[in-house]
Amino acid sequence: MLRQIKYFQSVVRQNSFSEAAEECHISQPAISQQIKALENELGFKLLERKNRKFSLTPAGEYFYKKSLILIADYEQICIEAEKIAKGSEMVLKFGYLRSYGGYEIYSALEDFLEKYPKISVQLLSGTHEELFALVRNGEADLVFNDQRRIFSDEYVNIVLTTDSMYVEISSRNAMSCLCSVTADELKNIPCILVSSKEQREIEREYYQTVIGFKGDFIYAENLEEARLLVISGSGFMPVEGNSRRLNFGTSICRIPLYRKDEQIKRSYCLFWKKDNSGYYIEEFADILKSKFE
Repeated sequence: MLRQIKYFQSVVRQNSFSEAAEECHISQPAISQQIKALENELGFKLLERKNRKFSLTPAGEYFYKKSLILIADYEQICIEAEKIAKGSEMVLKFGYLRSYGGYEIYSALEDFLEKYPKISVQLLSGTHEELFALVRNGEADLVFNDQRRIFSDEYVNIVLTTDSMYVEISSRNAMSCLCSVTADELKNIPCILVSSKEQREIEREYYQTVIGFKGDFIYAENLEEARLLVISGSGFMPVEGNSRRLNFGTSICRIPLYRKDEQIKRSYCLFWKKDNSGYYIEEFADILKSKFE
């Protein structure tokens, strides 16, 4: 019956017997027969068939919604039971910059988990130094980090992208009309950094000495809080990305950050220890790398 329920779910999801048959890798007559067998087993109709079209009966609509929960629970039970049977959990520990706002990580996770649903992914966020400590101490299998150090032979070092730097600033600020801005021109506006309390001084020193910000600094625990501070006019936030497009309506402007006549750039990389290389680490790395190509 379990397989028949999955066939039924596919038919409803695809709204087509032929497309469901293709998804389930069986013939259309076979999937139709399986749905009828399920109805006979249950003792009531799930679908009302009219010519080549169908609709859910009230009982079928109820059964469909509840069966989604049933199948999800069943699959999770199987995963957990397999972990118990093998005596260990299959976990990929992935660290990423808490200040990074790109969608590549979300997309890579989605693809990886679809391909390997039995692998648990433990997500760890942090600043540059926190991520370096995690991978160095074996608390993370691999990390997505900005490059602030010379590459070490102890690690696999993959440059994923080199992005231009921007600053996000409230649209109400007069400087939002500029086509570009320098660190010196921002000296009278506080710089908003995403950082834990323990890492604030390290992050401040980097953005002060390397990037060149000369004003005051204020801090946020996460990207969402930082953007709320930007919208409120509390300061500007340095960001990275290859586009000026935003999904914040008219409340925030993103302006290219320049040093003299060139836009400042930063590189983002994947790092993991060579002696910790494994199939799932390299597979996830390949998937994430493809998102930047």
